[in-house]
Amino acid sequence: MRAVVQRVAEASVTVGGERGSAIGPGLLVLLGVGRDDKETDADYLAEKVVHLRIFEDEAGQMNRSVLDTGGAVLVVSQFTLYGDARRGRRPGFSAAAAPEEANRLYRYFVDRVAASGLEVREGVFRAMMDVSLVNRGPVTLLLDSARAF
Repeated sequence: MRAVVQRVAEASVTVGGERGSAIGPGLLVLLGVGRDDKETDADYLAEKVVHLRIFEDEAGQMNRSVLDTGGAVLVVSQFTLYGDARRGRRPGFSAAAAPEEANRLYRYFVDRVAASGLEVREGVFRAMMDVSLVNRGPVTLLLDSARAF
């Protein structure tokens, strides 16, 4: 399971011209599910996201998590995180999970983050979305349950 985590001042998704989910300060998580991923991968990433210390404390150091700040989390599924463009010019997506399993693990991840007590909003699974954000910092991290970057 892979995630692009961005610290945001605000983020939202729009589907079909209609504004959907939106958050204020917190995290935007673009989440990709791989074909070999399990619930343990989602558990690991959910725990990591909730406790990731990327918000500034009073001294200006990144020592606070989204849980510490009371921020929100917007989770958007993004199978393209498993795109492989090493050969040719068109990425292949054979490493991404099948839609049914991807949706199941996406939902599981969202539920795990919500269980921490945070406000969690979602994109629309398998929809064409416009994602808007104001990246605060900027701070952007890549997380992978299978290996460290």
